[in-house]
Amino acid sequence: MKSLVIVESPTKAKTLSNFLGKDYEVVSTMGHIRDLPEKKLGIKVEEKKGKYKFILDYVSLPKKEETIKKLKQAANKKEKIFLATDPDREGEAIAWHTAQILSGNGKQQMVRVAFHEITKSAIEKALNNPGEINFSLVDAQQARRVLDRLVGYKLSPLLWRKIRRGLSAGRVQSVTVRLIVDREREIEKFIPEEYWEIWADLKKHIGGLKDNIPPFSVKLVKLNGKNLKVENETQTKQILEELKDANYEVGKVEKKEIAQKPIPPFTTSTLQQRAVSRLGFSSKRTMRIAQFLYEKGLITYHRTDSLNLAEEAVSQIRQFIKKNYGADFLAEKPRFYKTKSKVAQEAHEAIRPTDVNRQPEEFSGENRDEERLYDLIWRRALACQMAAAIWDQTKIDVQAAGLKNIYNLVTEGKIIKFSGWMKLYEKINQETLNNTVAESILPEVKAGDDLDLIKLKNEQKFTQPPARYTEATLIKALEERGIGRPSTYAPTVSTIEDRQYVEKNEGKFKPSVLGITVNDFLIEYFPEIFDYQFTAKMEDELDDIANGKLEWEEVIGEFYAPFEKKLGAVNEVAERVQVPTEAIGEKCPECKEGELVIRVGKFGKFISCSRFPDCKYSAPFIQNLEGVVCPKCGNKIVIKKTRKGKQFYGCANYPKCDWASWRKPTLEKP
Repeated sequence: MKSLVIVESPTKAKTLSNFLGKDYEVVSTMGHIRDLPEKKLGIKVEEKKGKYKFILDYVSLPKKEETIKKLKQAANKKEKIFLATDPDREGEAIAWHTAQILSGNGKQQMVRVAFHEITKSAIEKALNNPGEINFSLVDAQQARRVLDRLVGYKLSPLLWRKIRRGLSAGRVQSVTVRLIVDREREIEKFIPEEYWEIWADLKKHIGGLKDNIPPFSVKLVKLNGKNLKVENETQTKQILEELKDANYEVGKVEKKEIAQKPIPPFTTSTLQQRAVSRLGFSSKRTMRIAQFLYEKGLITYHRTDSLNLAEEAVSQIRQFIKKNYGADFLAEKPRFYKTKSKVAQEAHEAIRPTDVNRQPEEFSGENRDEERLYDLIWRRALACQMAAAIWDQTKIDVQAAGLKNIYNLVTEGKIIKFSGWMKLYEKINQETLNNTVAESILPEVKAGDDLDLIKLKNEQKFTQPPARYTEATLIKALEERGIGRPSTYAPTVSTIEDRQYVEKNEGKFKPSVLGITVNDFLIEYFPEIFDYQFTAKMEDELDDIANGKLEWEEVIGEFYAPFEKKLGAVNEVAERVQVPTEAIGEKCPECKEGELVIRVGKFGKFISCSRFPDCKYSAPFIQNLEGVVCPKCGNKIVIKKTRKGKQFYGCANYPKCDWASWRKPTLEKP
C-alpha cells in the first residue's frame, strides 16, 4: 500500500514525485488550509487570577474545501502519512493543522519529516528518519498570529473612529512605517553645512626634461599636523594663495598588500538586499522566485538567518573551484561562518545551490528571473570558498611648505594583484574594475622627492541629510534593530505600500500624509507598543517560545492586559484627527465654492473638493514630471502606476503616443 507525502505547493509535489517511486503518493495543501476566521476576531480570552488563556477558533479556509476533500481522499487507506511541509514555523503550523484535519480519517501513522533541500539524498534521509511535530515551533507561530490578530483587530476599529474608515494597523508594519517617518523628519530638520575640498595636481620633478611620468592628484587634509575642515570661500582663497607658492615634496610613501576576503553566503535578509540593489527586484518578488527555485530542487531553503554550510556542500564547492579555476583560486582551508541565529530548532543552512555543478548558464530557455536570482546565489556560495583577492595599495603623503604653514595632502591608489574570488564577478564588474584600476595607478615616488605643482582645484560642497530608505536599506535597518524576522520582511514592506502609508519614488520610501497621520496617532497614544526596543523584545520572546523556553500564552497575556486597558482609555480621550490635504490652487468645477485638494485613498492619491462630503466631486490625480518632455512627441511626461502599484513614466498624450519608460527621462524642454 502506498504511503502519502503531504507538502505545501504543487511545484514541490511535482519535484518530490520525480524522486520518489510508485510506493508514494505526493499531494499539496496549497498553503494554509486552516486559520482564524476572516471576518471576526476568532480569539476568546479568559482570565483567572491574573493568568490568561486564549482559545482559538480555527476554521477550515473557505477556498480550501476542495483541497481538504482531496487530502482526506488521498489519506484514506494509507498506512503511513509523511507531513513534509516547509522547515520553519509556518510549515510546522501547516503540518499540525493538516494532522488535526486528518486525525479522524483513520488510524494511519502520521509522522513529521523535514528537509532543507529537495534532493534525492535529502528526501531519502528524511523519510528514513521521521520525527514528530515540533510543538514549540507551532506555539511560536500561534503566538505571532494571535499577537498580530489582537493588534490588528483591536486597533483598526479605533483608527476608523479617530481618523478614517478603512484604515488598519499592524504590530510590525506600523513600526516599519515609523522608521520611514522618523527618517523623513531627520531629513526635514537637517541643516546643510558648507565645506570646501581642495586638491593639487602634482608631478614628479625631473629637472625640466621631457618625460612620460603621469601627474597625480592629492587632497588637502591637514594644516600644521591637525585635521583641517575648510568652511567657506574666504578660507579657501587664503589657502589657495599660500599653496600656489608652496614647495611640494613627498613626505611619506606607504605600500602594503591587502587581502580582501569574500563575504558569507546569503541569508534571507542579505539575498533580499542584494536582489534589490543588483537586480532591481522587490523583496516580495525575490521571495516568490526563491520559493520556485527551492521547490524545483535548485537551492536550499530560502527562509534562513543561518550562515552555516553543510560539510558535504563545502567539499563539493571546493572540488568545483579546483577543477574549474585551479588550486590557486581555492581558499587554503574550508571556510565556515558563525551564525547569530537565536532559534536552534530552525538553524539550517545558508542559501546555496543544491548542486554547484548546475551552473547558471544551464538555465537557457527557462524563467529569466529565476536564472538571474540563481546566478546571484550560485556565485555567492562559490565565492565564499575561494581565495582572497589581493590588492597592492599605495598611500602617498605630500607636504606643502608655505611661508607660514605646512599643509598635508594625500592620495591612495590600489591595483589588483590577484583576483581570487573576484574572478567570479569579472564580467559583471569589468567596467567598474577597469575604472578603479585606471584611477588608482600612482607614479613611483619616494620620500623626499620634489614635486611640481601643475594645477590647484577646489569645490564647494554641503553636508547631506540622511538618505531615504531603499527597500535594501530598510530591510537592513529592520534586521539590525531586531524588528521582524527573515520571513516577515517582504510581506511587511509590501503591506505598508498597499495601505498607502508610504510611497516609493525612484526606489526610495517616503511617508504619505496618511502614513504620517496614522503613525503620529499611534506613537502618541501607544508609545510602548510601537517602540523599536519593545518590538525587538517581542521577537526575542517569540524565539524563546520556539526554543521551548517560554509558554506562548504567558507571553501574549503579558502583552494583552495593558494593551486592552490602554485601548479603552484612548477610545475615551483621543480626539478625532483630520488627514491633511494639499491644495492645488484650483476651484472645484462642480460646486464652484470649494478648493481642489489632493487626498490619499485606498487606491492612492486622487483629486477631491475641500467641501467633501457636502461636495462629492473627485478626479484622478495625475502628476506631471517637471522639466522634461516626451522624447517621442514633445508632450508632457506624467508619473503613472501599474495595477500592482509599480511606478513608471508615460506620455500625457496616451493613447495617441505610447511612449513609456521605467527609468526617469532626462530630456529637457527645448
